Amino acid sequence: MFNLVGEDVLITGAGPIGVIAVGICKYAGARRVVITDMNEYRLGLAKKMGADAAVNIGKADLTKVMKEQGLVEGFDVGLEMSGSGAALKQMLSVMRNGGKISLLGLGNGPINLDMNLIIGKGLTLQGIYGRKMDNWHQMSYMVQGGLDLTPVITHRFHYTDFEKGFEAMHSGNSGKVVLDWTK
Repeated sequence: MFNLVGEDVLITGAGPIGVIAVGICKYAGARRVVITDMNEYRLGLAKKMGADAAVNIGKADLTKVMKEQGLVEGFDVGLEMSGSGAALKQMLSVMRNGGKISLLGLGNGPINLDMNLIIGKGLTLQGIYGRKMDNWHQMSYMVQGGLDLTPVITHRFHYTDFEKGFEAMHSGNSGKVVLDWTK
């Protein structure tokens, strides 16, 4: 991951991981965090996690929101968590020169990109492919230091009610669903 202190961050995809990323970015010192998606429920969770703006791209213009947030040059850091080609293309268009993008969202097929835009802006793209133990330690330290992830946990079920957990996840009106194995 990139240094976030004082940076303006765009996150595409308000799934549970994108919503958690909002909290992590704010905790790590990002100046502004903007998240995009089309799911109003999850955009609401992102606001609870500290997003400065949660943009429904089906209803609002991201460039207008950027102006409202005082973003003139574009975003410094992008976290692509949706797997959507359209979201990635939009992200590329609103990055500042020299910006950095982490790619985490898996698409359902190949995505065509304008290499001239990437080269012309001098963007750095980094794929995220797995978990490193350092990341687990850093996350643990953030939680121990006060990063509150409770707004993302929207449902709790006994493990025998796992079907209800899957129903909640498939509805799109959930964050993280926790199954309790202690009872």
